[in-house]
Amino acid sequence: MFYKLIYVLHQKKAKLLRWLRWSYYTVRGAHIGSAVIFSKLYFTWPHKVFIGENCMVEHGVYFKYDGVFSEGKAIVIGRDTFIGTGTEFNIKYGVKVGSDCLIAAGCRIVDHDHGVSTSEIMRIQPCPGREITIENNVWIGANAVILKGVTIGTGAIIAAGAVLNKSVAAYEIWGGVPAKKIGIRNG
Repeated sequence: MFYKLIYVLHQKKAKLLRWLRWSYYTVRGAHIGSAVIFSKLYFTWPHKVFIGENCMVEHGVYFKYDGVFSEGKAIVIGRDTFIGTGTEFNIKYGVKVGSDCLIAAGCRIVDHDHGVSTSEIMRIQPCPGREITIENNVWIGANAVILKGVTIGTGAIIAAGAVLNKSVAAYEIWGGVPAKKIGIRNG
């Protein structure tokens, strides 16, 4: 009986903390849909983030908008999507993640580079980049890196540890460093 009471109190505390975090992030401009399960998240500009309904976002996920203040959403996550522990969105131009996606722990999604001209210091050069699109029902394995300008088609799989710098057609399986096509999903 005592343990049941402790469990109930713990559940109520967790629910209250989730509501307080949701309220805090919402006041700061983030959109977090209904029934999203999350713990502590990290933002540079919360108003640039949109998380759809019924998502699960594990602890330590970092939504880094790497630009100056501007209006609108740059990081858009569709409904029913899972984002694993320690995933980082390092975004300057934009990323759109579809619905029903699985993004495993430790992934890095980066839509820009640094300049590489030898005529000036790299740190002060413009950062070229392009938006990333991840369509519906995509599975990205643990510690994968998705780079600028990539589109991942519906139903595709990106293997754990892959470094993806090319677009992937629907239902293809890619892996390796740099990633290449290693298969296709059947039936």
